[in-house]
Amino acid sequence: MIMETDSNLRVDLGVRQLAARLGLADWQLRLARGHGLIPEPDMNGRWSAELVERCQGDKARIIAAFGDQPPIGAGKAAELLAVRVRLDVERADVEVLVARGELRVVGRYQQYPVYLVHEVEALADRVAEVVAARKGPLLDRVEAKGAALVLGWPKGVFGRIAAERALPTDQLSRYALADVRALAADTDLTARVHAEWHDQAVAQARRNEQRYADTLRKWMLHCSAYLDRAAETPPNPATATRALRALTTARSTVNAQAA
Repeated sequence: MIMETDSNLRVDLGVRQLAARLGLADWQLRLARGHGLIPEPDMNGRWSAELVERCQGDKARIIAAFGDQPPIGAGKAAELLAVRVRLDVERADVEVLVARGELRVVGRYQQYPVYLVHEVEALADRVAEVVAARKGPLLDRVEAKGAALVLGWPKGVFGRIAAERALPTDQLSRYALADVRALAADTDLTARVHAEWHDQAVAQARRNEQRYADTLRKWMLHCSAYLDRAAETPPNPATATRALRALTTARSTVNAQAA
């Protein structure tokens, strides 16, 4: 719907358009709506020009409330805290913090609760207490999976490095937490691991880019064949939409990693 005010033509906006107009990410606008910082649409699911104008000054308030990093689930929160405190933090430890009222659920993604990154980071000391209570006398020992969490590495990478360094294990196949933390403090080693991981991520993104580009080329050939009556049925538009979205993501990853 187009409305004329003064000499300017003004357009009512949908969700994505409103986010773009306000300079917000989709998740920021979603949280802002959920917490009442943005009024609900007033024109059949869209925001009128007048209402958009009233929202123009809300960006700073919304970013102050929710930060500039997308919220994360309990699994990602555990990974973040594990690296920060150098302990094998688990999803259940994060959920204990939630149950104790020390970490708020800021929203949901596919029905799963999510949390603000800066609020998760602020609980480093508290989560260390939770892990200590859970593990008791085993606090200074970690399994391979836990060691990988402490380091922020894939489990396979830790296994390879542990074999290279001949890290000892106890009768329960656990590693000494002190040995794992020593790996984290080895700057040359971590730089090598991160470089290898970076190269692998770029290679995978490039493979994905090629795969989705090939999917789009095949779709376009099918489209041409249908236009020329060489094919009886048209290609599925959803296939192109999914492939194009995935291709965009893959290229963004390649560009970010190569920068």
